[in-house]
Amino acid sequence: MANKQSFTPEEWTKVMESVMMAGVAVTAAEPSGLWGTMKEAFASGTALAGAKVDASASELAKAVMAELETSEGRTATRDALKSRYAGAKAPDIVDRSVENLKEVSGILDAKAGADAASFKAFLVHIAEKVANASKEGGFLGFGGERVSPAEQASLDKIKAALGTTA
Repeated sequence: MANKQSFTPEEWTKVMESVMMAGVAVTAAEPSGLWGTMKEAFASGTALAGAKVDASASELAKAVMAELETSEGRTATRDALKSRYAGAKAPDIVDRSVENLKEVSGILDAKAGADAASFKAFLVHIAEKVANASKEGGFLGFGGERVSPAEQASLDKIKAALGTTA
């Protein structure tokens, strides 16, 4: 079972970042305005919190969530995200997030053993929850589409970066 001790400190920070980046990559692909962005952030948070209580969640997902509950874990993740996204515009945010997820995929393959596939599926789950959280292109909640083409493209990039089809 993979946990914090399975990774170097730098690798662990990247793994922790990845749970945020999975959702951010989708949100940045098609900014939804204030209300839509709030719905997407809530969806991401709900998916993350679900790992804590889900009996089928991998030990690695639970370890990441436990670390994010600490002040040190939140600070390390926040600082890493600030550094990664410094000066970035929406398209850059998507690209930088996907690059991180690809790097994390390699780290997981090398060090997480059996937990790699389930953690990657967890990251895809977060991204899909965010994509489905708010309709895009409507007006005052009417019309629009659940997952926009830009969001779907971001989901496809995320799946490719992680080497999944989940």
